[in-house]
Amino acid sequence: MHALDVWRGMRVSVSPHWRCRSRGAAHFGENLMKVLFSPVSSAEARVAVEAGCDIVDIKNTKEGSLGAHGPWLIQSILSELRDTGAAFSATLGDLPFKPGTAALAARGAASCGLDYVKAGLYGPTSYEQALAMTRAVVKGVRTVNDTTQVVVSGYADFRRFGGVSYRDLVAAARDGGGDLVMLDTAIKDGHSLFDAMSLEEIREFVELARAASLTVALAGSIKMEHLETLCEIGPDIVGVRGALCDGSDRSKGIEPQKARQFMARAREMCARAAASS
Repeated sequence: MHALDVWRGMRVSVSPHWRCRSRGAAHFGENLMKVLFSPVSSAEARVAVEAGCDIVDIKNTKEGSLGAHGPWLIQSILSELRDTGAAFSATLGDLPFKPGTAALAARGAASCGLDYVKAGLYGPTSYEQALAMTRAVVKGVRTVNDTTQVVVSGYADFRRFGGVSYRDLVAAARDGGGDLVMLDTAIKDGHSLFDAMSLEEIREFVELARAASLTVALAGSIKMEHLETLCEIGPDIVGVRGALCDGSDRSKGIEPQKARQFMARAREMCARAAASS
């Protein structure tokens, strides 16, 4: 069954919490929009925490958009920074369609004690394949604990490489037991989330996630100038790396000043959007 048929046939019961969030702008405070920074090292993780980001998302940019680091680095960062109040996430990679491999990677990441484990569904091209991957990742995580949240991440630029669509992604995350659904960009060539999808499609993605009672995140070469629009759309989480680096080059290190400026601007924009909603 195609995901569109699933959406047509399902009856959605939306909680008051999600109904409120879908109608209003994101804001800092109760039901806040969180900001996720993606460091690649212990030093960058410290910068992210000191800048006040909400989620430290450990990734390896040398292995792709959602490249994975070894568990030794993840454990080192957690050992040093766990008591700072930030939440911690790690990526499993831009995964091929290999559910068994994904499940084993998910179990390993979850054993590190992370708050979130993020799986990039790069290989799947259909709802059925995305569902199989989601179920495998969720089962892998749950063999370790019931508290780590599973992030099912797809790609806004799916049309450029034949990936799974954002509609099928949300349906697979819902049906497979995921906790959070996310869009990033796979191809890092300067094109952002807003280049890959229209504003109407991005809004639809967020609304579909809301209807499925999934936490929703947006990323993909997000820049400072995108913050106002993002705060109006109101995802639960916004992810960023390139905008924090010199020349917006994600291969360079996160700069403390840029990180602080981004957080200050995010708080300002979202507070303004909340006040005007």
